[in-house]
Amino acid sequence: MSNVAPHDPAAARGISRRTQSDVYRAGISGAKPAVPVDAQRLEDAARRALSAEAFAYIAGGAGAERTMRANAAAFGRWQVWPRPLRDVAARDLSIDFLGRRRPTPLLLAPLGVMEMAHDDADLAVARAAASLGLPFTLSNQASFPMEEVRDAAADGSRLFQLYWSADDDLNASLLRRAEASGCEAVVLTLDTHLLGWRTRDLDLAYLPFTRGMGIAQYTSDPVFQQLVRERVRRGADAAAPPAPPVRLTPQTVAAGVKIARKGAALTGGGLRENLRSPLPRAAVETFLEVFSTPALTWDDLAKAREWTALPILLKGIVHPDDAARAVDVGADGVWVSNHGGRQIDQSVPTLEALPAVVERVGGRVPVIFDSGVRQGSDAFIALALGATAVAIGRPYAYGLGIAGEDGVREAVRNILAELDITLGLSGHTSIAQVGPGALREA
Repeated sequence: MSNVAPHDPAAARGISRRTQSDVYRAGISGAKPAVPVDAQRLEDAARRALSAEAFAYIAGGAGAERTMRANAAAFGRWQVWPRPLRDVAARDLSIDFLGRRRPTPLLLAPLGVMEMAHDDADLAVARAAASLGLPFTLSNQASFPMEEVRDAAADGSRLFQLYWSADDDLNASLLRRAEASGCEAVVLTLDTHLLGWRTRDLDLAYLPFTRGMGIAQYTSDPVFQQLVRERVRRGADAAAPPAPPVRLTPQTVAAGVKIARKGAALTGGGLRENLRSPLPRAAVETFLEVFSTPALTWDDLAKAREWTALPILLKGIVHPDDAARAVDVGADGVWVSNHGGRQIDQSVPTLEALPAVVERVGGRVPVIFDSGVRQGSDAFIALALGATAVAIGRPYAYGLGIAGEDGVREAVRNILAELDITLGLSGHTSIAQVGPGALREA
């Protein structure tokens, strides 16, 4: 992102004016933004840039995708209520979050398998987030180990998302690594104890994990590596039904090569050795076996306190009773999310759930919000309804697929800029001023 010239008065007028100045100045010489500014055109451009499988995985939802549509439609039930003739020349987007003053109320939600969008995947996302001063929530299903992400953006702020595995030793190991690699908090995702019925992926018969993608946090973990070696030593389970035969096709060969390429962390060798070794394939099988557990309950959460001293945020809370219980069991934050509509079809839209959750939490812990946020005015509405911070998901994945690190930066910058404009045009100068009175029901 180019810098505004020092003499440009827009430089002192907030990110919205800086962004507009950048874009229009560049336009004089014929340059256009790296990614479309309009949310729908951004998605359309990502559809063209990505493979059919990658776009389906990133953009798709559960069932008939009614939850996705409901998430977006919920914002249309609120209108920003402008209040002119107020001095809004100086605006402050900063908030207090996890014991630190943050420059904006936005953070990046955890998105897995970003290698489907760009080879640099999480490294590019982490660098872009750091350049904007946003915390980046590193996915448990990342394409690079958390230590490599730390090294790629050493000055960045990171949280680590944990999918609660069926193996507690693995959970503990992942959280120890997160703490050692400088993550500021742990985000326990609670709503994927079963994989959602994702129709786009099913129609394509494509799950990236079966190709060895998105499991870098696991293959780099010593506990997981030991599980893989034990699986190979045990050999096939004689009591288990035989696996169905796999037809040898060009797609089968390509999948095998991809799995082998991902096996270096286990074998320490190159492609040829990985193709001969049983470890890379066993790693995929082990991951599919331990990824999550449908037996997870509230009582299990106490273990996380034994595994890490980091603050713990519970992600996937939608019901106000669950929000109250989260606070009662000592959670350091409640993350209102329905996984972007990817888990349950016809689920409760998160924006409609937000006010009741905020009321039950009563300011005792921060409330993070996601699902359906596509532009700055969406973020404004969520903040007005009580969210402490707003997490961005698909827009930055689309930016990554279109233009790599620059695409992530621009996609998120555009949301920030529109949020800044909405703040000022509604008659407010800080996020702290924004409340339900800034909105009117449509």
